[in-house]
Amino acid sequence: MQIAIVGLARSGKTTVFNTLTHGEAETGGFGGMTVNVGVVKVPDERLTRLTELFKPKREVAADVTYVDLPAPPLSLDGREAAEIPADQLARLRTADELLHVVRAFENPLVPHPDGSVDPWRDVENLELEFVLADLGVIEKRIERLKIQGHHGTPAEREANDRELAVLEQVAPALRAGKPIRDVGLSDDDQKRIRGFRFLTEKPVLVLLNIGEDDVARRDQLIADFAARYQHHQSGVEALSARIEMEIGQLDEEEAAVFRTDLGLTESSLEKVIRDSYRLLGLISFFTAGPDETRAWTIPAGSTSVDAAAAIHTDLARGFIRAEVVDWRDLIELGTMAEARKHAKLRSEGKDYQVVDGDVIEILFNVSR
Repeated sequence: MQIAIVGLARSGKTTVFNTLTHGEAETGGFGGMTVNVGVVKVPDERLTRLTELFKPKREVAADVTYVDLPAPPLSLDGREAAEIPADQLARLRTADELLHVVRAFENPLVPHPDGSVDPWRDVENLELEFVLADLGVIEKRIERLKIQGHHGTPAEREANDRELAVLEQVAPALRAGKPIRDVGLSDDDQKRIRGFRFLTEKPVLVLLNIGEDDVARRDQLIADFAARYQHHQSGVEALSARIEMEIGQLDEEEAAVFRTDLGLTESSLEKVIRDSYRLLGLISFFTAGPDETRAWTIPAGSTSVDAAAAIHTDLARGFIRAEVVDWRDLIELGTMAEARKHAKLRSEGKDYQVVDGDVIEILFNVSR
């Protein structure tokens, strides 16, 4: 899973990157051209508990790649963001989700380019750039399909007509400033335009970067902004990136005390990753044994065969059945044998829909 961190200049997005990745990327560049990349192991108490139970040779957590892209360049007057360069747009299109860092803190030493702090204005300004970028791609494609779309085989012409119909449905919404994810396309229509990797089709997590004085009213700030930001596949979170980055430099015991003093119940990394999984429709299942405990990430609604394929294609090809137990039952009972004895370990077929938190052992035929 790759998440692109975006935001206007001086929003604190690189500080957020450092917070999430425990990195040391240079901040304060005011829209420099550096791309920062960090891979984060997904914290998961369930995996930790399974590791404590099985005491394996190794533990393998799921991971997330964060890409901190340069802020859009400022216009000549040093205020509003100018058009996003093509190479940055191309990099954004490869992301699975956008983490939009929005400035919601005051700091006279780091003046806002527009002269005042207005999170809603900043969100609209950057998302307008994404809308315009998608619209430009669509209008060019529509023009090409109208000229060349009637050539080729009957099957090719039919596919072109269907693609054109979808794009002509999406274009008016973009012209009205509406993201593609709000259009309500069918699954088939989404598949027809998936190759374009449109920016406004991607899930978006808006992350309000608040000041230290606002930490106590964080929940209210989130609720107020979310009430206005009514889009599909979107969410709103808030943190003080500067404070969280400082917490990340402490040992676990000191960090816990600091968070308690501030009224924070968990790390920003845990909140952001949990929201990202939700927006992308992802769940985790586990494999556990004396050699290894591992977390695997799959789309919600995946079957046991899909889970087997995530581990290795040979397991899916030779699938016989899946032995499944809820991680809590396994922790409580201590062993797979005890789970089976108490009827908590189940044998499931290929159509079983995996549940978040399942511990699974795949039985398969190697000759298939």
